[in-house]
Amino acid sequence: MAGRRRGTRRTAVAVCLLLASLSACGGPSAADTARQRVQQVLDRRAAAVLHHDPAAYAATGTRAPYANLRSVPFTALSYRVTAVRRTGARATADAELRYRLTGYDSAPVTAARTLTLATTAAGGWYVTADRPAPRSAQQPWDQGAVTVVHGRAGIVLGVGHTTAALRGYADLADRAVPAVSTAWGTDWSRRVVVLVPRSLQDMAALLGSPAANYRGIAAVTTGEAGGTGRAPADRIIVNPDAYGMLGPLGKQVVLTHETTHVATRAHTDAATPLWLSEGYADWVGYRTSGRTPEQAAPELAQAVSAGHVPAALPADRDFAFAGDATRLARAYEGGWMACRMIADRWGEHRLDAFYRAVGAHDRRAGAVEDALHTVLGTTLERFTAQWRQYLRAHLG
Repeated sequence: MAGRRRGTRRTAVAVCLLLASLSACGGPSAADTARQRVQQVLDRRAAAVLHHDPAAYAATGTRAPYANLRSVPFTALSYRVTAVRRTGARATADAELRYRLTGYDSAPVTAARTLTLATTAAGGWYVTADRPAPRSAQQPWDQGAVTVVHGRAGIVLGVGHTTAALRGYADLADRAVPAVSTAWGTDWSRRVVVLVPRSLQDMAALLGSPAANYRGIAAVTTGEAGGTGRAPADRIIVNPDAYGMLGPLGKQVVLTHETTHVATRAHTDAATPLWLSEGYADWVGYRTSGRTPEQAAPELAQAVSAGHVPAALPADRDFAFAGDATRLARAYEGGWMACRMIADRWGEHRLDAFYRAVGAHDRRAGAVEDALHTVLGTTLERFTAQWRQYLRAHLG
């Protein structure tokens, strides 16, 4: 009997454990239920944007963002809820926003968002606010109503600017794209997306960085680097404060420079030094401008004329936006002169081949040296010495 009782007890314990397991697995927790319902609300919200249905959008909560983004040509837009924190009738949700622009993005833009929600009388959820997650970048519609202008080779999304002003950017993009294709080739999308915010502060907010980092910088390009085999969702983001101070040629050079980054993105990775990526972009930008080295590289020309010829090619740290402005200018100019020298001495096709050969490596160590050897038949030491002599000859 004693043994039988022990067996019965063990059976009872096993049954209790089984019931506990079934209880844990048999139904969703309150947190899981809230997450599912929030996901459903955001699915309806995204569908309303894609179907241009303001009434359906309003049914999911605050309608304020809809007026800002209704002109944006989305081909895809979705939210993925990653966490929900509920406090009574209110909740805060973390979500990943993913979207693509029609005709431009083969890969999505992703953005971390924080949403606040409240419950309805019937127990459902509705959105009360949708904003960037802490330390995340804003989207254009976070800053106001987006005006969209289409060009032949680009699309411009602007906030706080007239349609006529944005048309000027589209015209610049239409000239930049064929200029880049002539220099680099046609193995890229040959389409660009230009964002024109209202101010330097808004530009920085689109980048998720302090405004001080971009003061005096006319534009930057964002995107996924490396040869992923698919076109990344690049964005050219303009600083209207600095860009507006440029003349017609300067504006065209800047936009052609940034468009070059879009074209070369798949061949630019951790192995590519900034003197090459920025220098090549400047080389394409100035390629048909008629500008002499002294005109296009005034800061470096001043240094060389004073006998201060750089001892080495610009280092990545020399390109820091928040650093010394003169040092930054000389870094860009030095990279441009290096690429100009390659085009002059070895030919434009060799310059392109050199760029691609460097980017074919997956890390910096030895990448430039190997490409110099295989494409240009030289060493880093000889190349640097030739570059220093080239600076003396053209800027001294």
